[in-house]
Amino acid sequence: MTVVVAQLPTAEGLAAFTCAVEEARRRATQLLVIATANGSTDEFEEARAALADSGASLRVENGTGNMADDLVSAAEQHQADLVVIGLRRRSPVGKLILGSNAQRILLDAPCPVLAVKPDRQ
Repeated sequence: MTVVVAQLPTAEGLAAFTCAVEEARRRATQLLVIATANGSTDEFEEARAALADSGASLRVENGTGNMADDLVSAAEQHQADLVVIGLRRRSPVGKLILGSNAQRILLDAPCPVLAVKPDRQ
């Protein structure tokens, strides 16, 4: 059993990471983090501490730069129970021009996907 999440240095990425840590704790399972080159390792130590007393564990793998492919591939390889992603609001034109990684993950992941939004400030 595995919960998969990307580590992204954005409000959406932090919301997904925080939720994924909680889901891994609740399920007492492995949390697999797909790390990006510009992420912070401090988050990993905090996550390890949060998971320590729950029976859950943390594993970190480096991503290739294509987050949608990385998350779907990791979910397939590790037979994940859940993928957690962060969402941000985009205009219809923005979705058309840039595509939607979230949509790709939602459609292609072999397991349920939990989409979270950051708290409004």
